[in-house]
Amino acid sequence: MKKILNYINGNYCEAVSGKWLDNYNPSTGKIYSQITDSSQEDVELAYQAAKKAFPKWSNTPIEERSDILLRISTLIEKNLDALAEAETRDNGKPLSLAKSVDIPRASSNFKFFAHAITQFASEAHESIGRNTINFTLKHPLGVVGCISPWNLPLYLFTWKIAPALASGNCVVAKPSEITPVTAFLLCEICTQAGLPKGVLNIVQGMGSTAGHAIVTHPDIKAISFTGGTKTGEHIARTAAPMFKKLSLELGGKNPNIIFADCEYDKMLAVTVKSSFANQGQICLCGSRIFVEKSIYQQFKTDFVAKVKQLKVGNPFDKDTQIGALVSKPHLEKVVSYIQLAKEEGGTLLCGGEKLTVNGSENGYYVEPTIIEILDYKCRVNQEEIFGPVVTIMPFETEEEVLTMANSVKYGLSATVWTTNLNRSMRMSKALETGIVWVNTWLNRDLRTPFGGIKNSGVGREGGFEALNFFTEPKNVCIKY
Repeated sequence: MKKILNYINGNYCEAVSGKWLDNYNPSTGKIYSQITDSSQEDVELAYQAAKKAFPKWSNTPIEERSDILLRISTLIEKNLDALAEAETRDNGKPLSLAKSVDIPRASSNFKFFAHAITQFASEAHESIGRNTINFTLKHPLGVVGCISPWNLPLYLFTWKIAPALASGNCVVAKPSEITPVTAFLLCEICTQAGLPKGVLNIVQGMGSTAGHAIVTHPDIKAISFTGGTKTGEHIARTAAPMFKKLSLELGGKNPNIIFADCEYDKMLAVTVKSSFANQGQICLCGSRIFVEKSIYQQFKTDFVAKVKQLKVGNPFDKDTQIGALVSKPHLEKVVSYIQLAKEEGGTLLCGGEKLTVNGSENGYYVEPTIIEILDYKCRVNQEEIFGPVVTIMPFETEEEVLTMANSVKYGLSATVWTTNLNRSMRMSKALETGIVWVNTWLNRDLRTPFGGIKNSGVGREGGFEALNFFTEPKNVCIKY
């Protein structure tokens, strides 16, 4: 059985404890590999390796760091098929999605920050008459911690480590214990690309042990975390008194607001995608759909018909559009919310049942589900489900839908469908989210800041925002 090991100081090693965790294939429900179960001792070994590597890496010329990251990017591209197959087996997502989105984006993350670091400029301010000049140095922090989630495993893992490495830090990173394989495969790519030993250290294991040890380590200077809001709250309570820098990208319950003047056919096609892509396991999915009353019945009929056509099946099949959910506990959570929707008076328009897939009878499959609700404050419309489940309800006025959209504790993203320019600007300003898409969804420019407000997180990732997070500014004032 395949063993998933730690990568510390450029070497592969088991956890000091000798303990192992089972790793399940979501599409079959069967154990297919084992993960070394790391603890505080392993994190300390990783930290010491990173600390030793930091002086040289932080003083490595930017051009040289950039070249190494570009080589990593190229090697990810060359290994696209193998990485995509590993991601699908580990996560349950359709192979077509892993090939077209996850692995190409992981490569792009390294390529983007390899170039971005060469353009990351400091500031200078000359005070005429006072004969002084102030300029800013931007130093890497030292050893930083990066903890990534299971929904977009390599995609979000690289989204964190690439800017951290580009800006001269050394990293202790932990992928999700549910989806550890592609991070493990990245180790060999980093070795081939010539990344010096100790610059990147990957510790496998549970969030409650290995992840907690990273967060509580007194000398790890910053924590970049993507995951659930409850875990983010715990990290904030733990790390804030230690004066660590924090970047927390947490949950979402995103509104998809559809006005009658939208480009209907385009809206309908994108809404199916924004509702159920990656089995709805994307923090940016539009899980609350609000439709202007004059087109509500038409939308309901057309949307249900489209969703019923989605092919749920083995993620390795070419025609599969909806794969398996990531784990059995997560499947049970999603199904419990569907039952809650019924208890709250919601109407199931589509789906709502577990599925059995031929040849994968023990896999974690559930039908894409649409629930019509009457009260926008009901739990199923307020709490993050993170699965192939959406709610729909009508609205009459702009003011009404803004009240409904802003009613949740989250504030990550929103989508607005309208051809009215004035309305698009009013809505974009009034929506309480970090991201607004107008007449599109998941259309990302890596130069832009990414993140949410309220319980969706703290800080921003992407572009120079990420490089600023992983550096400390120092002002130097010279009198002449």
